[in-house]
Amino acid sequence: MEARKRRAERGMTLIEIMVVLVIIGLIASAVAVNVVGRLGEAKVKQAETDVRNIASQGVDAFKVMRGHYPTTEEGLGVLINEKFIKPNQGGKLVDPWKREYIYLYPGQAHPDGFDVKSYGADGQPGGDGENADIVNP
Repeated sequence: MEARKRRAERGMTLIEIMVVLVIIGLIASAVAVNVVGRLGEAKVKQAETDVRNIASQGVDAFKVMRGHYPTTEEGLGVLINEKFIKPNQGGKLVDPWKREYIYLYPGQAHPDGFDVKSYGADGQPGGDGENADIVNP
């Protein structure tokens, strides 16, 4: 009886602690892999939502009120200055990768209209996946 009591009071052995740490490490790495993969997807979805909102609530609303689209030179700044849309960072409209959204009139993707776009994660025209351009529908 006394031997069992002393054994219980000793606590965990080094091997038991190591096994627990390995298990915790495996769980943490599995969670990290899944979370990091989803972060890029979340940024793309946020940029898609931003582009749609800027196009509909900003540019289209400007056209209804002023009778014309903003020029490329006026850009998205005129929408902010005239309170059609609120800036999301430092007085500007920036994408999830901290680069300003691009406005073109007439557009490249929409020659009869306008483009509001982000160049994606890499900040360069073209690309695939997270690096693909995101343009208003």
